[in-house]
Amino acid sequence: MTEKPSLIQIWLIAIRPFALPASTMPVLFGTVMAVTVGKATFNLSLFLLALFSMVILHSGANMLNDFKDFKKGLDKVPTPNSGAVVRGYISSRSCLISAIILLLIGSILGLIIVYYVGLPIIIIGAVGIAIGVFYSISPVALKYHALGDLAVFLDFGILGALGAWTVQTGAISWIPALWAVPMSILVAAILHANNWRDIQEDKQEGITSLASLLGDKASHIYYGFLIYGAFGFILLLLILTRIVIRPSMPFTFLITLLSFPLAVKLMRQGKMRAVAENRFNFLKLDAGTAKLNLVFSLLCTVAILLPYLWISIISP
Repeated sequence: MTEKPSLIQIWLIAIRPFALPASTMPVLFGTVMAVTVGKATFNLSLFLLALFSMVILHSGANMLNDFKDFKKGLDKVPTPNSGAVVRGYISSRSCLISAIILLLIGSILGLIIVYYVGLPIIIIGAVGIAIGVFYSISPVALKYHALGDLAVFLDFGILGALGAWTVQTGAISWIPALWAVPMSILVAAILHANNWRDIQEDKQEGITSLASLLGDKASHIYYGFLIYGAFGFILLLLILTRIVIRPSMPFTFLITLLSFPLAVKLMRQGKMRAVAENRFNFLKLDAGTAKLNLVFSLLCTVAILLPYLWISIISP
């Protein structure tokens, strides 16, 4: 008989911490960009407030999604890295109440940031929260109408970086939004890996995801487009920011290629999905993609820091 996990373990399963870097790394990235590229004075308190509010909101959105999936009959078998409700660890009612509480707390923290930063951040925050809520909730239910990939691309990538930049600088800019696109692509890859795994279950329940529209083979191709496309977009930005748009992206962004072998490994995991002994690895593809996103995003942040650290060292 399997021993029931502790209360802390149960809630960690419920909020899916392995996925949190998808939302927190853009905050770190946007903050570092604001200080280095945007010449903002670093405000530690606002950074921690923005980071904590993002964790709370993302956790609430995850639990709200679990509640809706369970109610729709989508979650029937626990996956390796989530599923507190379907495992019977918490009730669907407790999951919903917890989700609402977390979303309210996150929204209150956002309003505190608005108080100190001003109105520019409220637009970004309102759009982000709306996407998070209506990702699962009807009548919009973005996840169930093949718009989930776009939702997380915006919410846990572009808007996260743009919001963090705005928190530090007090002004909106297109620069962090553009430079965060490669990270945003990998966030979409995390969700697609999840939906790819669930194609058959989603079809049976009448749920439309981009993966279910594409089918198994095309989903493999699309997954490759996403995880390799993040690296390709870095190379594209390195070129475009020198001949078309400014400021120039530092060549230090090439260090993101250090994470490329992990992308190749994940692509191979997807390719071997039909082999019985590799099935468990395919079930964990979303967690593996989240790991790639974390490593890639950290390398992007280091890539921004390196030129400015070098300048500070050689400057008299």
